Amino acid sequence: MAKILTDTVKMIAYRSETALVGLLRKHLKKEEEARALVRELFVSAADLLPNEKENTLTVRVHRMASPAHDKAISALLSDLTKSAFFHPQTGAQLIYELA
Repeated sequence: MAKILTDTVKMIAYRSETALVGLLRKHLKKEEEARALVRELFVSAADLLPNEKENTLTVRVHRMASPAHDKAISALLSDLTKSAFFHPQTGAQLIYELA
């Protein structure tokens, strides 16, 4: 049973990564570069800034290693913000931005 759960989590993580790579491909030439940048994004530092008055949660991602990557990640974060995702427990709208 543990293997099934582990495999399911891996599959969901891979699909999430692939979806983000698809969004990022509009801004980068190579899929391998987009995939590497998404992996970098997953381990990068971010600040979480809740705003109870506005019912938002801002996820401020720290800058990447190069200006070109910053530009691509900034565009990805803008696309994610426009998608209007909400935190599943608090209902706060998620806002993504580059620090």
